[in-house]
Amino acid sequence: MFILHDKLMELPVTASVIISVALMLFSGFLATRLTKRFRLPNVTGYILAGILIGPYCLKLVPENIVDGMDFIADIALAFIAFSTGEFFRFSTLRKNGISVILVTVLEACMASAAVFFTAYFLLHLNLSFSVVLAALASATAPASTVMTIRQTGASGDFVDTLLQVVALDDVAGLIAYSAAISVALAASSGIFEAGNIIRPTLMNLMTLILGGVFGIFLKILIPQKRSTDNRLIISVALLFAFCGICDSLDISPLLGCMSMGMIYINITKDDRLFRQLNYFSPPILLLFFVRSGLNFRLDALINTSTSIGSIPLLLVGILYFLTRIAGKYGGAFLGCLLVHKKKEVRNYLGLALIPQAGVAIGLAALGARTLGGEMGDSLETIILASSVLYELIGPACAKLSLYLSHSYEAGPVCESVKSSHQEPLDTRTAALCGRPACRSFRQLQ
Repeated sequence: MFILHDKLMELPVTASVIISVALMLFSGFLATRLTKRFRLPNVTGYILAGILIGPYCLKLVPENIVDGMDFIADIALAFIAFSTGEFFRFSTLRKNGISVILVTVLEACMASAAVFFTAYFLLHLNLSFSVVLAALASATAPASTVMTIRQTGASGDFVDTLLQVVALDDVAGLIAYSAAISVALAASSGIFEAGNIIRPTLMNLMTLILGGVFGIFLKILIPQKRSTDNRLIISVALLFAFCGICDSLDISPLLGCMSMGMIYINITKDDRLFRQLNYFSPPILLLFFVRSGLNFRLDALINTSTSIGSIPLLLVGILYFLTRIAGKYGGAFLGCLLVHKKKEVRNYLGLALIPQAGVAIGLAALGARTLGGEMGDSLETIILASSVLYELIGPACAKLSLYLSHSYEAGPVCESVKSSHQEPLDTRTAALCGRPACRSFRQLQ
């Protein structure tokens, strides 16, 4: 294996990149053959594959190639955010908007409060570090949740509530981070500047508006009579362009892409484009999660000499991991109780909010640059390491919550549906068969 790594390093850059991408795709696919036997989601297999071929195991992918694939995260999260926008139909928001907002605020705030209390009052860590770490605890990974829902073909009130909470969670996370970084800068410098809060808020608001404009533009460019191929080309081009604009402004494209999807579905009622993008995006999402596994810094986490003040980094990471889960579950349970959600939603929604990856990792990188030095490095290491663990157990917990809430039924796939459709089925198509087992069709992936 190490010989293969050395050979890749000796190849021309283009050949090395292409072969590395192929290795990531193949390893991700092969890992799902194993996780499928244990009824684990595909996302778990992708991350395990990344860890296996990464710099701390087989070392098959050169580190310079991993570092050069930052753009994969932006593109993957753009697809996820756009597809999440489909679930923000104005009719649904008018009916459930207030209740979903309340659930989101409570689960996000309780997760942040639990982490801040642990970091600042129990471990006596630096205020700047504690407040930024607490803000990052509010974010939830939409990618693994959406992929798990697609894989199981789940549907119903639990799924609608979950997707809306996960989407709003990113809004809450971005707002919390903007406020936290301002507090951190004020605590470290002794000078409070309102602009540190106002500026990021205005930028994210501008992103939301720009995303809506792109959604209108998308509707104009792809009328119903446009061919399927051209609809895909135009929509992917617009998503890429929007990501590029956001990256040039150093802001996250998540809110804007979500806004683009929301505006498009509400003015066109066309869910066919979303299904088409869902068929196109799996390789991109696979690369995103495999790369997350490749970034896992095992040495920094387990090195006993690495600490924050006098507290070992490993202990901080473990407590962050556990207290965030407790805060998420407790906040979701309390929120659902206050808005009188069904028992199935109240008891199991918190399980589905455990995953954390793209948004938190991106914000942690920004926070590391802002805080700088050992504190910034420690922040990013904790988030990266915990994100890998969250993504290993999170999708499995999300799948368990979908099953316990009766959002899908595990069982054999209807052979008549399997044989009569060449393309992957979505929930609506599988439901045409009339057999509940067909809703688990996507488990055959």
